[in-house]
Amino acid sequence: MKKRKLVISLVCVMTLMASLFTGCGKKTEAPKGNTNQTENKEGTQTDNKEGTQTDNKGTTEAGLKIAIVTSPSGVDDGSFNQDNYNGILNFIKNNPNATVEAVKEPTGDPAAAVQAVADIVANYDVIVTPGFQFAGISTIAGDNPTKKFILIDSNPQEIDGVTEFDNIYAMTFAEEESGFFGGMAAALETKTNKVAVVNGVAYPSNVNYQYGFESGVNYVNAMYDKKVECVELPAYAGTDVTGANVGGNYVGSFADEPTGKVVGKALINEGVDIMLVAAGGSGNGVFTAAKEAKGVKVIGCDVDQYDDGKNGSENVILTSVLKVMNLNVERALNMVKDGTFKGQNVLLKADTDSTGFVSAAGRNQLSEDSIAKMNDAYKLLQEGKIVPASNFNGIAPDSFPGLPK
Repeated sequence: MKKRKLVISLVCVMTLMASLFTGCGKKTEAPKGNTNQTENKEGTQTDNKEGTQTDNKGTTEAGLKIAIVTSPSGVDDGSFNQDNYNGILNFIKNNPNATVEAVKEPTGDPAAAVQAVADIVANYDVIVTPGFQFAGISTIAGDNPTKKFILIDSNPQEIDGVTEFDNIYAMTFAEEESGFFGGMAAALETKTNKVAVVNGVAYPSNVNYQYGFESGVNYVNAMYDKKVECVELPAYAGTDVTGANVGGNYVGSFADEPTGKVVGKALINEGVDIMLVAAGGSGNGVFTAAKEAKGVKVIGCDVDQYDDGKNGSENVILTSVLKVMNLNVERALNMVKDGTFKGQNVLLKADTDSTGFVSAAGRNQLSEDSIAKMNDAYKLLQEGKIVPASNFNGIAPDSFPGLPK
């Protein structure tokens, strides 16, 4: 765990390379509920949506005053930020005196992201910060001990040897588990026996998806006597935050849709018929490549992306693999309300229903047999009998606990 925390600090520096801070593609559905979305710059712009209960300072007669500070894509990005925001909205449905203001930091720079939090911290009870660019809120939390912070996808930066803070609830997710289900789905459903995963940048969360995907493919090969290949394009191999070559297929950005399409088409030309896409805006190009091909499916990530897969009367989404952020944000807010909030760094897994895949009718195209096999594996992950490989857990995709011999 210590090693993972130190690596996250490196990641925060590397975020300067990307203009988006989400690993997966984009949906188009806007959020519903009470919101007051503001750009954190001079000439503040406020977008008051239906039934708002918040003024520009986030004041209210009673209930928690909540702010969410996001990357440039905002709370209506249809993906990472919106899923976290929906957790706040779910909390407000059950606690109508609570209010929320959404602040969009327009640059994507980690230092600016932290400053955006500092600028508003005095006005709110709880500040939600989705993305590892907010790891540097440690100092702000120390200077404001009565405020509560919910940090998603990162642990806070270490200060003088301190890695956990009394007023920061930091949640990271075992993306390798979600990736594992993507690998299983691809290996169980492929017709060409060639599958792939496409990522944005080789940050830990993206490498976790890749290694988990490869683990899932290997599991199906061993468990069900299949010979499915994970296809990699050497020209797009990734280099992780330690400088190690992790292979895979990395676009090099979360906001390069044209290159995403190039990578997608190249993989399709290699015979790949199913791809897990964890590449932010770059993933939209992969989706386009799949839509323009025949018989190609994609697997969404982080959130249910079925609506993104619409292609005329058809749909290219096989399923989506999930990091269940909205539920865990709501849980953290309930802890604040109930007085049980405890600052800590938590790694959320299948045992708390925090990872998984979409199996709901009408939102996937998996066979009943595939769903049954994936559900069987899900139980084993919950029990810790399957442990997929991740970027830094010291486990390889071809020799992880639970892999049939």
